[in-house]
Amino acid sequence: MIALLIRDLRLALRAGGGFGLGLAFFLLVAVLVPLGVGPEGTTLAKIAPGVLWVGALLACLLSLDRIFALDFEDGTLDLLATAPIPLEGVVAIKAFAHWLVTGLPLVLAAPVLGVLLHLPQAGYGWLVLSLLLGTPGLSAIGAFGAALTVGLKRGGLLLSLLVLPLYVPTLIFGAEVVKRGAAGMAVEVPLLLLAGITLGAQAALPFASALALRINLR
Repeated sequence: MIALLIRDLRLALRAGGGFGLGLAFFLLVAVLVPLGVGPEGTTLAKIAPGVLWVGALLACLLSLDRIFALDFEDGTLDLLATAPIPLEGVVAIKAFAHWLVTGLPLVLAAPVLGVLLHLPQAGYGWLVLSLLLGTPGLSAIGAFGAALTVGLKRGGLLLSLLVLPLYVPTLIFGAEVVKRGAAGMAVEVPLLLLAGITLGAQAALPFASALALRINLR
């Protein structure tokens, strides 16, 4: 399992589609929004939680098609399906590798980009915590979508259409945590709901993803 994780991390870094691309897109969102809505700090502070979460969500979406596509094309996925490692474990490891390459850098960069959007100081900790809780769920949901479309040519658009509706609850509760935290309000309810979505996705979706992969490999 550890060897598979290290392999996926090396492939992702060599391909250059995870770490740099996600961070660059996240930065572009944080830079372009003030240019579009104006530089007023009050306006930017109001929309900062939602903008940062939308940027993180779309940045995670960029590299989802790479989770299984390369292994499917070169036949590695067939070998993994017949290996002693359960296919559900393979899916979980690949989703975790995607989070390490894409989600974790976004979590670390979010406070810096929050400065560009005039996020209130009280919201920085909640921003990091919400992304830390929410982005693993995005990777698990994305792995499920990637498993459904792994055998399709040019399935990137279909993958986006399948995954984006499933991302909406995470987006709503994640942005609400930051919004309430920045305003000094109670955040327990959206924070628990966000954690519940992530835990539920990580517990259930590897099995659904493994089933989808077995169907596509027949």
